[in-house]
Amino acid sequence: MSRSAHEIVQLARSKDRLTALDYFEGIFDNFQEFHGDRFYADDEAVVGGVALLDGKPVTVIGIQKGRNLPENLRRNFGAPHPEGYRKALRLMKQAEKFKRPVITFINTAGAFCGIGAEERGEGEAIAQSLFEMSDLSVPIISIIIGEGGSGGALALALGDEVWMLEHSIYAILSPEGFASILWKDGSRANEAAGLMKITARELKELEVVDRVILETFRGETLSQEAVIRRLQSDLIFKLKELSAIEIPTLLEARYQRFRKY
Repeated sequence: MSRSAHEIVQLARSKDRLTALDYFEGIFDNFQEFHGDRFYADDEAVVGGVALLDGKPVTVIGIQKGRNLPENLRRNFGAPHPEGYRKALRLMKQAEKFKRPVITFINTAGAFCGIGAEERGEGEAIAQSLFEMSDLSVPIISIIIGEGGSGGALALALGDEVWMLEHSIYAILSPEGFASILWKDGSRANEAAGLMKITARELKELEVVDRVILETFRGETLSQEAVIRRLQSDLIFKLKELSAIEIPTLLEARYQRFRKY
């Protein structure tokens, strides 16, 4: 069954979607979470640590939303503060030191845009993440698992491979924001979603993403367990492939991947 872009937006935002921590639990073994950015605080909108995939250590980082109001308040509705991005970067540099591949799971409408976040350098934290990821000397796979909103998502998506779940979105801004800017009418978000080319299949055709992880088969919705098993298998295979590439070649390919935009 073919879904409209607006329907996919609703699915991407659903509170019933698997979260980053759900994927950590389902895909990896022995996940050990790390906390804090060593500068200011521990932002619970960003989670990360070390885990095992097929018996090999990897660093996993995710943007975490909650399933209800108390959880979302704790996780800031999946909108990271600058210290969240700095925590992620700390983990990525640690991964580089110990030669661990990095896997990121992204689900955010965007970075937090409050006064405090701006005062503590939100833009600089995102820019620093992009700068460091572009030259990180280990394989990186980034996966959009729900919403991929603006620079807040891109900050963790500068990978050798960028994947999307079938019912996820990746965009420079929300359909509501697009409609408000273009037509001065946020109620036309449904129409905007159809124009923006923000769905996984559209972005795969545009070569913005490298793989679409199916959530349906022959019109039927796959179980969450089936999606996790498929993603786990794909990650194991791709990391073996990326790990066999010489680092200078890997970095040049990463540069060219984003340069072609």
